[in-house]
Amino acid sequence: MQIKLDWKVSLILRRMKIICIGRNYVNHAKELGNEIPTEPLFFLKPDTAIQPKGHPFFIPDFSDNIHFEVELVVKIDKIGKHIEECFAHKYYSKIGLGIDFTARDIQEQCKAEGLPWEKAKGFDGSAQISRTFIDKSELDLNNISFRLEKNGEEVQKGNSSEMLFNFDKIITYISKFYTLKIGDLIYTGTPAGVAKVIAGETLKGFIADKEMFKVVVK
Repeated sequence: MQIKLDWKVSLILRRMKIICIGRNYVNHAKELGNEIPTEPLFFLKPDTAIQPKGHPFFIPDFSDNIHFEVELVVKIDKIGKHIEECFAHKYYSKIGLGIDFTARDIQEQCKAEGLPWEKAKGFDGSAQISRTFIDKSELDLNNISFRLEKNGEEVQKGNSSEMLFNFDKIITYISKFYTLKIGDLIYTGTPAGVAKVIAGETLKGFIADKEMFKVVVK
């Protein structure tokens, strides 16, 4: 008997990883007063961070300063380790869009105390992800425009041309440390404009003019 699994369950069964790149846009690094990195900075989210399909984002009770961070997302579709940059393009075929929800107050506290800040990034529901991805053959990978709207007003706008480290460089770097597996998701960094989410807001993400996701904040 064949059992049909939904997108989230099938990813979890494959033990996928969510890898997030930090400070990949100069304007975002500057708005938070961070140094510009000379190599990709990354951290992980667990699979339980994936926001369930169609569910609202519930502001957790442990933070009063959750920020949205819209990001282009690469979905890995081939297993690889120590991937050379000239071959990195063979390990993904689709681009999506997501939000890296961040408990900024907790993150800043952890940073000040010299502690890891995964709990500010990896809590349940902290990874919004588009349910559809765009085949990369339909995109100019060096010129992908994307944006986030809050209640119909643009609040973040970015372009892949502004990334410090492009998709291939990111994949090459990460694969030095981790084996990349089918289904892994790489959040590639956010542009400037991050801000606090408030209950009642509606967030919509776009690649060019294509709506990729819609999430209501509660």
